Amino acid sequence: MGLTKLSRAAQALADETRLRLVALLAEGERPVKELVEILGQSQPRISRHLKILTEADIIRRLPEGAHVYYRLASDGEAATLAHAALAAMQTDPLRNETDLRRDRDRLELIRRRNQETAELYFARHAEEWDRLRSLHVPEKEVEAAIRARLSGHHCRSLLDIGTGTGRMLELLADCAERLTGIDRSPQMLALARTSLERAGLSHVRLRSGDALNLPLPRAFFDVVVIHQVLHFLEDPRAALSEAARVLAPGGMLLVVDFAPHHLEFLRQNHAHLRLGFSDEQLTQWLSATALEQFSIQHLAPKSPAREDEHLTVTIATAFKAEADEDAEPLQEGALA
Repeated sequence: MGLTKLSRAAQALADETRLRLVALLAEGERPVKELVEILGQSQPRISRHLKILTEADIIRRLPEGAHVYYRLASDGEAATLAHAALAAMQTDPLRNETDLRRDRDRLELIRRRNQETAELYFARHAEEWDRLRSLHVPEKEVEAAIRARLSGHHCRSLLDIGTGTGRMLELLADCAERLTGIDRSPQMLALARTSLERAGLSHVRLRSGDALNLPLPRAFFDVVVIHQVLHFLEDPRAALSEAARVLAPGGMLLVVDFAPHHLEFLRQNHAHLRLGFSDEQLTQWLSATALEQFSIQHLAPKSPAREDEHLTVTIATAFKAEADEDAEPLQEGALA
């Protein structure tokens, strides 16, 4: 880094408000409106600070529909300087600084509110969730593509993260000896149990759990599926990291979600926190989990009712390297 850029980065960090923003973004991506709410300052003021940090290559700006998200840069000399500042902020007495503590408390409140909004949506729409998903894209085409991706892949154990109604478990029931579905919503789990029992799928297990903190051992599953879940999550990148953690050596991660779009009603009416993901974003996140052999496929409606109101489905796969000396042995009791 040249002296000019280094000086710009140092100057950008030489402000209490900007340090607070860096500390918040170290916890994950956030939209401008939430940063305004947390810091209790005007949007023009916060936007000015974010612009300074962006120009200094300390943070990244991510436009998404009518919203703009920001995240802390993960590489580069400016990012290294920012991480050094964060490390210093973790030491006493700054750690207990009133503003920083209040920011963390407000961030936690917002996280809880977002989660409650999503869970309330699931509770209200549990019975019609399958129908809502079918409105977005041709579900049969997507399901055929998913099965094609798994064709020929040896699979003893399969995990479906955010299983919802259990549709993926039912679809892939003959693809694995043992299947497990994880979901945070009791209503969804109840619906999934009813559907799976009706289908006679006794080798499928359902568990309550968080996609960001899976109650499962590492290097355990041959296939991990995340189907139409990432756009509901506070931190999609963390969910992918957790999925990679529980993936066995040589295992496949299969992600199904939407490509970037501008249908704001999904955010407003259906609790979507993110309006799709670009190939570049998915590839970057998957690369950070040490997965490899990426493959991305797009499925768009052949005859959308309106050209500006259609959703394209993205199907992405990646594999975990064969060698993993720390892998835990596959034991029946591990999923009890």
